[in-house]
Amino acid sequence: MDSKFIYYFSRIKEQLWIRPVLFCLFSLAIVYLAHFADDNIPKRFLLEVNIDSLKELLTTMSSSMLVIAIFAMGSMVTAYSAASNTATPRSFSLIVADDVSQNALSVFIGSFIYSVVATLALQNNYYQEGGQLTLLIATLLMFALVIITFLRWVERIARLGRLNSTVDNIEKATAKAIINYRENPLQGCKPLTESFVNGLAIESNDIGYVQLVNTEELQDIAEALDTIIHIDCNHGSFMVPGKLMVTLEKEPKQGWDDEMKARLQKAITVGQSRVFEGDPRFGLIALSEVASRALSPGINDPGTAITILGSHVRMFAQWHSTQQENINQEPPYDRVFMPYLDPADLFEDAFRPIARDGAGNIEVMIRLQKALRAIGSMGNESFSEAVKKHRKDAFARAKIAMRYEGDIDLLREYVDE
Repeated sequence: MDSKFIYYFSRIKEQLWIRPVLFCLFSLAIVYLAHFADDNIPKRFLLEVNIDSLKELLTTMSSSMLVIAIFAMGSMVTAYSAASNTATPRSFSLIVADDVSQNALSVFIGSFIYSVVATLALQNNYYQEGGQLTLLIATLLMFALVIITFLRWVERIARLGRLNSTVDNIEKATAKAIINYRENPLQGCKPLTESFVNGLAIESNDIGYVQLVNTEELQDIAEALDTIIHIDCNHGSFMVPGKLMVTLEKEPKQGWDDEMKARLQKAITVGQSRVFEGDPRFGLIALSEVASRALSPGINDPGTAITILGSHVRMFAQWHSTQQENINQEPPYDRVFMPYLDPADLFEDAFRPIARDGAGNIEVMIRLQKALRAIGSMGNESFSEAVKKHRKDAFARAKIAMRYEGDIDLLREYVDE
């Protein structure tokens, strides 16, 4: 249930229209609820409100908020474009989901809708003294909210889409995915060592990447069919029609039909792109893409690649320090088996692109060796072989790319440490 909630909540956050719509509904509710104050505020608490001043206040808000909302949207689009061009297009979903920017756009549009509706209500004598006073208080509070939101948004928009900010967002998303995976790597299933040889193979009908594995649904299906299910893919796996998705221990004697097969296939969500939630490899890939872009001849920014290597070290340290919860408890989904992620794949995603694209840069290669050495010193046995392999491979690439023997000799000293 946690993975399903995280997945669907993240997809909702990526929709730019969700928060503006919610805030618009909230604004409309304030306008209409103010009418109920007419009969519920005692006369002794009422203050005389100048209707013309209230109308002017609302008119000022309606005329300015629409302009600011358009300006905000233009600035956000510019930031999204900058993030894709300077970092990686894979960061787009993280930038779109920025809370401060979405809140700002929601407040600006919501305030515009509020002021228009409130003005119409006033002009049609919808309020008496109590409603007018309530509307004045609500309008002043709305103005205060707009000012505070604008000040926060100005500070954020100056950094939104900038390379350092984008890298921080990717790193945070990757760290969150690593923590979620490490605490519950099998999502309540049993570990899969090898799949059935003669089982009933269920293949994918879709083209795309695995975004969500609904293990609870798979457990229900396994119980209904009285069988065991092996999951033959992981988050981020690329699926095509005919590729193995899950395997049943044996062909069910009852309950098996096309509808049940479709239900089984839908339990694994396949989308057009990878998502950060539940897929630690995707975050490492995105970080490495930023480094590869920085190392391209047209940009030539080795400092960014060195920064990304520091991010990778932090991510592997997070992997090492996060322990699985309830490791000694019986898994709740005892009829479903899921494979672990191979740490060697994480190293391929994180370090191979940087070793390839930075092979000719001595500063980057030295920092790469230091990063791998730091990860190897964490004492994680699952890292040791991968660290040795990538230190060796990186040095081999550097010997081919570097022309100056002095750089090669210097790098050899770090490899031999």
